[in-house]
Amino acid sequence: MHGNRRATPGARASRLTSCALLAAAILLAGCERGSSDAPGETPTGPNGCPAVHATAQAAVLRAEQTDVPWGGPTTGPRAVTGKRTLVYVAQTMTNPGVAGAAKGVREAARVIGWNVRVVDGGGTPAGIQAAMSEAVALRPSGIVIGGFDPNSTSRQVAQAERAGIPLVGWHALAAPGPSKRPRLFTNVTTRVEEVAGISARWVIAHSQGRAGVVLITDASIPFARNKSELIKKELATCPGVKLLAYENIPIPDAGTRTPREISSLLARFGARWTHSVAINDLYFADAAPAFRAAGQKGSGPPYNIGAGDGDPSAFQRINSRQYQAATVPEPLSLQGWQIVDEFNRAFSGTPASGYTAPVHISTADNSAGTTSWDPTGYQQAYRQIWGK
Repeated sequence: MHGNRRATPGARASRLTSCALLAAAILLAGCERGSSDAPGETPTGPNGCPAVHATAQAAVLRAEQTDVPWGGPTTGPRAVTGKRTLVYVAQTMTNPGVAGAAKGVREAARVIGWNVRVVDGGGTPAGIQAAMSEAVALRPSGIVIGGFDPNSTSRQVAQAERAGIPLVGWHALAAPGPSKRPRLFTNVTTRVEEVAGISARWVIAHSQGRAGVVLITDASIPFARNKSELIKKELATCPGVKLLAYENIPIPDAGTRTPREISSLLARFGARWTHSVAINDLYFADAAPAFRAAGQKGSGPPYNIGAGDGDPSAFQRINSRQYQAATVPEPLSLQGWQIVDEFNRAFSGTPASGYTAPVHISTADNSAGTTSWDPTGYQQAYRQIWGK
């Protein structure tokens, strides 16, 4: 772990008991529907959703817990010896999640005794295909599909398969675990439906069931597009939450497009815009200058949550309350270590571990000033498995 604040068992039980009592009281009240936008209304008024709000609040309290023990593998093959090289093909190293997972792979590879080379696809289809071609030509022991759809490089994937090079994905497909088409030994990711669901529930809980939301995605990435559609679906469960805009901004263009889009959205919606959800935290780094120029307070509104990836800059914005209130972080270091462990299983002829990291929400109140989040005990567990 990275020094996150630990909730005591008594405090945690008290919080959950309070939440249960609140949920029971609100559920008895029912969920009224309507369309009025009067600013004085409460969640029990026409635009509220008491039952949905209670469920969301309970889920958010669970996800905010920081004392999460290691729930991954504790057994597996010993470290494969001999010279092993992994090539990490990155969708773009400007994507903090992609870069964070690559850092975790490098850390774990040093422990197990392997080499790692990173090839950056630059965020374009042509660049990613060229990077994959380079990776296959290097004839490594294994290739990481770092944050892009392997179907977009089907020719190179087929070449790797013919050469007997195992592939492990990071956010390469919508679901975690092994894949036959395309053939991946496994795909390392949190469950997108859980990440999408909890980010939308945070908005519902934080807003008391009454919000005007801007949703930002990158529709060019199937994983991201699916995540944003799931967020949209969950937000729609509360009639008091209105989707004001659904913005498609490709991640490679975020630096130039996001400030312009934010300025335009502020002009269009003004105070009606209370919350934002983005499929990646990096959008809020690019949005901050536009919010600042418009005189918006760093602490919100709008209150912004990133549905991934929980990179250090996102934590810095959250901890300083500067244009981001929360993130649903990927445990990037852990996932890098898991990728190395999955390759070790592939090299040893054993099945993938089947592990999927739990969903979590980080805020200024529970991050204790840290700049990342991981469940506890994963490094010790993997070292013990590998005999390192």
